[in-house]
Amino acid sequence: MGLFDKFKKSDSTTDKESKLNDSLKYSITDFDFYYLYGLTNNPFRQSADLKAFKELFRKVIGDKGGIIIGSSFHPYQIVNQKGTTVWHAAYVQIYVNEKKDEVFKTISQDKGQFLVNPSNSFKDIMIWPDTRLTYDENPIFSKYVPFVIPFLVYKNENQIQWDIDLAKELQLNGHASNYVNSITNMIRFLMPEPSFILGFDEFDEQNPTKLIQNFVGCKKLIER
Repeated sequence: MGLFDKFKKSDSTTDKESKLNDSLKYSITDFDFYYLYGLTNNPFRQSADLKAFKELFRKVIGDKGGIIIGSSFHPYQIVNQKGTTVWHAAYVQIYVNEKKDEVFKTISQDKGQFLVNPSNSFKDIMIWPDTRLTYDENPIFSKYVPFVIPFLVYKNENQIQWDIDLAKELQLNGHASNYVNSITNMIRFLMPEPSFILGFDEFDEQNPTKLIQNFVGCKKLIER
């Protein structure tokens, strides 16, 4: 059974969402699903600070348009009971906006970013089939709690800024701690201390367990 099959319900709401996606003029396949990930003591926080979010977006993503979700999440919050991800929900919020044509034009042609509020349907913890982030399986994650900050990024030919700056740091210093620490400082408007960033990645719906592995792979770092 797949991750999203575990949560999906055969109800009219799910059917409506499916029909809506089938008829979209602007396809969600034009977007990539990215996320910052790190550890904190409170993974579910919200902010409406558009300026700070845009600065973070440009520092991490670079010269691209996109949709910013004004929240951080525990990884087990990013898929709701219907099997919808926070990225899909953010996309639909823009699509149902009466000014969607203007918004999508700004995102795709002018490389603008728009902030949407997180849906209430992502407040609950929904344990995945991959349970390695549960306290019972890995008690360390009760003290160092995983979080993600998701971005929906419009595809273009420009390289992701994270990759560019990370490569520069590695070449100059042999490590990228300065750059990663700068991102940690930038998220303070949303994630106060003791939160810190571990990395950045693309969410793969065909291999969602990769997100879990990013945290499990850092266990040795935090267990010292």
